[in-house]
Amino acid sequence: MNEAGISPRITLRIPGAWSHPRELVEQLPPGFRLRPENMVLPDGTEIEFSPMPPDEQFPSVFQSACRRPATDDELDRLGRYTVNVVLSGPGGSLESALAMMQAAAAIVRAGAAGVFIDNSAMAHGGDDWIAMTDDGGPDAISFAFTSIIRGKQEVYTMGMQVMGFPDLLMRSSDVDERGETIVEIIRYICGGDQPIDVGHLLADELGPRFQVVTKERDEFEVGSSMHNPFGRLKIASVKDIAEGN
Repeated sequence: MNEAGISPRITLRIPGAWSHPRELVEQLPPGFRLRPENMVLPDGTEIEFSPMPPDEQFPSVFQSACRRPATDDELDRLGRYTVNVVLSGPGGSLESALAMMQAAAAIVRAGAAGVFIDNSAMAHGGDDWIAMTDDGGPDAISFAFTSIIRGKQEVYTMGMQVMGFPDLLMRSSDVDERGETIVEIIRYICGGDQPIDVGHLLADELGPRFQVVTKERDEFEVGSSMHNPFGRLKIASVKDIAEGN
């Protein structure tokens, strides 16, 4: 259960090099409409829309935050960008996260360079964003929004709140070098029908491997786009738990 009265919001920044707002409007895919303060999707969903002027730091921030390297064409558009289209809407479910992806994909198809996600401080080039949106499955949505941060002692995620899930925290020693362990746990959570909580066992073909040992608050202040009102699950290896007992 999330913190009382707090609903996660998704905030996306989408840089484009349009010479005039009319150019953006004219290049949107059929069914998408821009109003002064919102964007309307083909199904009638309304998402907050606000343009921001360019700044000198954003292109380097975007490029360094890309999960996969942006293409030369995307970097060229980013270097010439004239406006950051900011989309903001409700999160808290896979369906609402996908709706935001579809809205951002429409802006990308109209000529934007890619998408930066405030909730996880991660970015994607436009081609990757469109491919993930067209897929639309739990794996693609979680890959789009969930950032994995690896330190010397701990590995943790950011951005799971946009899909309605707590973030994850694990010891670095429990995660393989490529990070596939935590990726598989993210897939399990996002693709499952039942929520997981303290005491839940995570198993593979060899039997139980990990267990959720505690649930805690994250380190971000309430009101921050990175704050997860669903908290954070600490996951430990079953072997370590057994040896500790």
